[in-house]
Amino acid sequence: MISQSKDFLDTFNSLKSILKKYENSLRVIADKNDNYNLNAGYDDKRKTDIYFGAVQIKKNYVSFHLMPVYINPKLLEGISPELKKRMQGKSCFNFKVVDKALLADLSELTKKSFEFYKKNKML
Repeated sequence: MISQSKDFLDTFNSLKSILKKYENSLRVIADKNDNYNLNAGYDDKRKTDIYFGAVQIKKNYVSFHLMPVYINPKLLEGISPELKKRMQGKSCFNFKVVDKALLADLSELTKKSFEFYKKNKML
């Protein structure tokens, strides 16, 4: 169990580093040892903040949530089969450990997602 916890913490920190690159343009909602959340701009029409993404340590995995891929599934076109296998639902990727290739794929997808929000004035 200790090994799994350390693996999860390492995985959480690796995934968090992907989102952390964007925190100057987004708003940090939570920054804890097991939960990191970012929101984008405020939606006047819906009177709520626009969710961007999060990393959370769960019981059996570490989740990486990326809302832009839910809003625009075309962002998922061209992702690697390995990353696709990590998908749970429409905007969540689950990991127990990550490798550099998956981190690079997810980092690129997050960059495209941020650019999508920026282009559509959602920041």
